[in-house]
Amino acid sequence: MSSSSPFEPVGHESIADAVVDQIETMIVDGILKEGRRLPSERDLAEAMGVSRPKLREALQVLEQRGLVTVRHGEGTFIAALTGRAMSPALLSLYARHGGAFYDYLEYRREQEAFASRLAAQRATQSDKERIADIMDQMQKAWEDDDLDASQEADFRLHAAVVDASQNTTLIHMMASVYDLTRQGVFYNRRFLRTMDGSGEKLLAQHREIAQSILDGDPDRAEAAARAHMDFVETSFRTGQEQQARELRASKRRLLSV
Repeated sequence: MSSSSPFEPVGHESIADAVVDQIETMIVDGILKEGRRLPSERDLAEAMGVSRPKLREALQVLEQRGLVTVRHGEGTFIAALTGRAMSPALLSLYARHGGAFYDYLEYRREQEAFASRLAAQRATQSDKERIADIMDQMQKAWEDDDLDASQEADFRLHAAVVDASQNTTLIHMMASVYDLTRQGVFYNRRFLRTMDGSGEKLLAQHREIAQSILDGDPDRAEAAARAHMDFVETSFRTGQEQQARELRASKRRLLSV
């Protein structure tokens, strides 16, 4: 396999079927995720060692199965497979009923802890290098006080940990959850930073999760993930209580004038 391509040459006993099988396996394994653009037809055919007509035949099969979509003039993309974790109506319902937000945090706490434990047990050298690289980026973003870069590194680290769990169901389910988080549906990381001050606590928590995985310590990784999500929950509860106190105080002040 070429070091610059995740695709492997295929045999010639059933070329189109072999191409289909390889791409399907990469989708199941979470290597090719929804929205990912496949290489150009020429590059993909070259990487897999097949003719372009055979490649087109395989892509047609994948398109018929709903696994890829062809956008004329743009290329071939992995189709949206997991769908939205919640419908727009349910998202609006969550927004109106704040208590449900903590159910979301509870769900994430358990899944993050599970993923971190598995990652500490199963992470490959490539997984560890990816996690270490993201942590370097997160550290630099913090030093530069770059909030956008810090938030992006946060998203990428959590996704990398889930990928390192090597659990395909977890990978696909959490991708949908992280998509909602990225959109700011449930909370905005900038709010957490205001509760944290400089963001140093968040950085330290992420560093602990990453390092425990790099060290291959599942108990420590699980505990670190739980501690991080506990901090998120506590911060939001504290923030809501503070907002409620400020609202009451402002009303009392208006009435005392």
